[in-house]
Formats: sequence, structure tokens, C-alpha cells
Amino acid sequence: MPLYEYVCGECGQRFEQLVWSSKDADQVSCTSCGASKVRRLISVFATASASEKHSHAADAPPCGPNCCRLH
Repeated sequence: MPLYEYVCGECGQRFEQLVWSSKDADQVSCTSCGASKVRRLISVFATASASEKHSHAADAPPCGPNCCRLH
């Protein structure tokens, strides 16, 4: 079950929604105002491998000493 990020076309609220199927992804409404005019956003994620100590999205702020357990 994927977690998608959306923005509302009416109130501008950004929110995340767990979606059971691709059919349900088209029927999401804003969690703040209830409007059905929402747009799914492209989410950026980070990964780590054995050869890398850290891998962050290019626009993410630098990692602090307690940000993750990869240190």
C-alpha cells in the first residue's frame, strides 16, 4: 500500500494519503477542506547502500548528529 503526497487545489494544504489501489488514488480528497481537486506530488526519497555512509536528496538539508541511525 503506497503512501502518496498530495496538494489541494482549493486550500493549498499538503497532505499524505495511504492508497489501497490505483483506482483509489484518483478518488482522494483534501484532509483539510474535503475538496476533490487534489494533485499528486512527486516525492523525493533517500537511499543508503553498504558503499555509502549517507545518501540524501539533493535539496535536503544536511544531516545532523541524530538525524538517522546510519552514523
